[in-house]
Amino acid sequence: MSYDPPRPAGRLLLTPEDKEAPARARRLRGLGLGERPEPALDTFAHRLAELTGAPYAMVNFPDEQRQFYAGLYVPAVAPVVRSDGTSPQLGRTLPRDHGFCPHVVARRKALVLEDVHDYPRFSGNPVVDEFGIRSYLGAPLIDGTGLVLGTLSVADVEPRPWGKQGLTTIKEHAARLAMELEGRDGLLPY
Repeated sequence: MSYDPPRPAGRLLLTPEDKEAPARARRLRGLGLGERPEPALDTFAHRLAELTGAPYAMVNFPDEQRQFYAGLYVPAVAPVVRSDGTSPQLGRTLPRDHGFCPHVVARRKALVLEDVHDYPRFSGNPVVDEFGIRSYLGAPLIDGTGLVLGTLSVADVEPRPWGKQGLTTIKEHAARLAMELEGRDGLLPY
């Protein structure tokens, strides 16, 4: 699958503009989301990682400046070891220009990258070098008003054929989670 959006004349836009960011920030504040880790979302991410076999899974709420992983699953043993023997640690926040979730938010639909090195637009992204991410699968969390609240995604350090089943899985789980986020009182401990 490919993703090559139109380019502005004369330049490559690496991180898309996010015109909904202020509205999203207000909506997330109203739902009490996006400022702290959510144990139920960590559990949701862990189950999604198990289901897909991916080492990383995230529930991401981006704003104008950063991305915040209110739900995060990372492996106990980092899958990447640098030449100096250390391993990168994915935390709860990333700059807005890191990763692929801002592209999912801007395009308002799922993004499948089976090998990020196949896409010049994405192969130079900082998460590729810093964390060794080679494949990504993400879908938007769209609420009942049509606003993209964030993303649900998984990532791997190996190229990965997510296929139709992977795409269906991420889209179904994103739709389910978006509905549950809207009814915050009903957020289930997965």
